[in-house]
Amino acid sequence: MLHTRMEPLARGEGKPFSLPDFASTAEALLAARARAGGKAEAAEDPERAPLTYDRLVLGALVLGRALAKESSRGERVGLLLPNVNGMLVTLFGLWFHARVPVMLNFTAGLKNLRSACRTAELKTIITSRRFIDTAKLDEVVAGLAAGCRIVYLEDIRKGIGTKEKLIGIVRSLAVKSIAKRSTKSADDPAVVLFTSGSEGEPKGVVLSHRNIIANASQIFTYGADFFSKRETLFNPLPAFHSFGLTAGTLFPLFNGFKVVFYPSPLHFKQVPKLIGEVKATILLGTDTFLTGYIRAADEGDLESLKLIVAGAEKVKDETRRLWSHLPAAIVEGYGCTECSPVLACNHPETNKAGTVGAVLPGVEWELQPVPGIDEGGRLFARGPNIMLGYMLASEPGKIQPQGAWHDTGDIVAVDEMGRIAIRGRAKRFAKIGGEMVSLAAVETLCSGLWPESTHVAVTMPDPKKGEQIVLVTDRPDADRAALIAHFKAEGASELFLPRAILVLGAIPVLGSGKIDYVTTAETAKSMRAMI
Repeated sequence: MLHTRMEPLARGEGKPFSLPDFASTAEALLAARARAGGKAEAAEDPERAPLTYDRLVLGALVLGRALAKESSRGERVGLLLPNVNGMLVTLFGLWFHARVPVMLNFTAGLKNLRSACRTAELKTIITSRRFIDTAKLDEVVAGLAAGCRIVYLEDIRKGIGTKEKLIGIVRSLAVKSIAKRSTKSADDPAVVLFTSGSEGEPKGVVLSHRNIIANASQIFTYGADFFSKRETLFNPLPAFHSFGLTAGTLFPLFNGFKVVFYPSPLHFKQVPKLIGEVKATILLGTDTFLTGYIRAADEGDLESLKLIVAGAEKVKDETRRLWSHLPAAIVEGYGCTECSPVLACNHPETNKAGTVGAVLPGVEWELQPVPGIDEGGRLFARGPNIMLGYMLASEPGKIQPQGAWHDTGDIVAVDEMGRIAIRGRAKRFAKIGGEMVSLAAVETLCSGLWPESTHVAVTMPDPKKGEQIVLVTDRPDADRAALIAHFKAEGASELFLPRAILVLGAIPVLGSGKIDYVTTAETAKSMRAMI
């Protein structure tokens, strides 16, 4: 609780914000349809068969009614699906029928997926045979089938005949009533997403209908003076992460924009081509993905973009340089799953590289002092987008209440315009000779010397100074003498200088596009032990 902590170093809040008066995600969709028009295109995927708002609502009613036979009201149901129109219809099919989707990370491996299923007490998982075959997940699904019933969308669709479609049409006449009954309260659980499991077993993050609707509205309110009436947002980010779900899917959908899905952000050649074909105006991504797209793009592929919102990792100066000949503005945002996820973002008109912008409307923040950190502090936030709570492996199915304030675990500084600069995770600091050293700052210094490569600073025990920093990089010719000269030229303290350099062919990356720091650190320790 707030009163148990030290007095904050600083406090602030975003602009005034009014919450929409919808109680459920289903009602939010209907409100968006009323504004945009039922015939307006809501979503599209690589199949190039646009889904209108009317077709999305009807599909959700028909498919959702069939899926409801496989579960009970209020039950958590697993979704193991890629970014395609079918995922969207399934998601709203569950929401219209008072089920709670649990978004399963199909890149997490069988061990973490089994843990997530146990934690959420899943009985049923919805997936697709085509997807399982394409993604080569047969063994994973076979492993999950030992504890859950696997339901394939292809089988469900085969059972939907003329009668079921007619019932859907009739039910669509009363869809407002159905949506209103889909939840008792806006504070009921809407979705469960899982953390990466980097600190043990994956934790379930339970977001309410209010959380999701609020964050989608906060994003729109923040950028309202920049958005046109009708934007096309290209979303290659998976819905099992909140950036891909809220910012990439529900924000555009609830605000009358069109969302174009792509099932994998790693298809560097195909993504730019489709962006050009659909004339997308907004793109979501990470630094890693943005670098891949710009290097693989053909002339004209990316010229329709006017805004790129980057999250999950710091945008390198080299990435900005590669994109600089195009009109799109690259703005960095910041958030975490527990905050639905967006907390702050740069605005194109006040964009400042090296920061993640100001907090969104309706978010309050404060910084708590951290011993050894002279500039900034540990960021806490509260607002309507803060999660209901965690679901832990130790107490499956039970929500551990969050409380008003959320500890982000990030060390940040805030400038005179309220823009946040991330100094690093509280856990990504080394203590060397009694001084706190940001590993993120070390990585930034290394990127200044070798901007086209990826660098990860990790810590290892040091018998004299407590800890030492080791640099893991994918630059084949990385040389410590060059690094020493660069750090000296930059005026960096010797405490920031890595004691050793380890070269990997590729830095491990999570499905979200974030660097897999745990695997990288474990690999580094193994390599160091062999030297």
